Amino acid sequence: MKEKEELLGLIAEVKKGDPIAQRDLVYLYSDYLYAISLRYMSDDENAKDVLQDSFIKIFKSIRNFDPVKGAIKSWMGKIVINTALKAIDKRKLRNSFTEYFNNPIVAPSSESELNASDLFEIIRELPDGYRQVFNLYEVEGYSHKEIAAMLGIKEVSSRSNLTRAKAILRQRIALLNQQESLA
Repeated sequence: MKEKEELLGLIAEVKKGDPIAQRDLVYLYSDYLYAISLRYMSDDENAKDVLQDSFIKIFKSIRNFDPVKGAIKSWMGKIVINTALKAIDKRKLRNSFTEYFNNPIVAPSSESELNASDLFEIIRELPDGYRQVFNLYEVEGYSHKEIAAMLGIKEVSSRSNLTRAKAILRQRIALLNQQESLA
């Protein structure tokens, strides 16, 4: 209970524009929000840019945040997701299916198994549209209807992109497992 009161106090100070409170909010949530950004962006630098842009948006719109309606962590996470999606569209980072398979396969970090970081790297290599839908559906828990509205695509396209993303992931994992068994 005390932590919630402290967080509400911190949010109140951030709403007043207190730079120390803003810094504290960044320290408190930057790792979590950076992890979200990394799921959508294809490289670390773009993920850092999205995180920075997201915090600017957070500080500009925090006055509209109502702690009664939801958690600050979720609210900020949605801002990061939307900022990442807009950055992808803005920078035209769309990869084609063919270009994807010209990229080298990421080798697992362990000879015995594919670990979470290996899977994370494979997901990051998905073409942008597939990666967006995969993350929004499988990680964030949005419905295909919500994803379609967020990305400006048809619901059937969201379903199709998810199916293709999963097929690519299965294929890449199978190739990595074959490489491991040959080694």
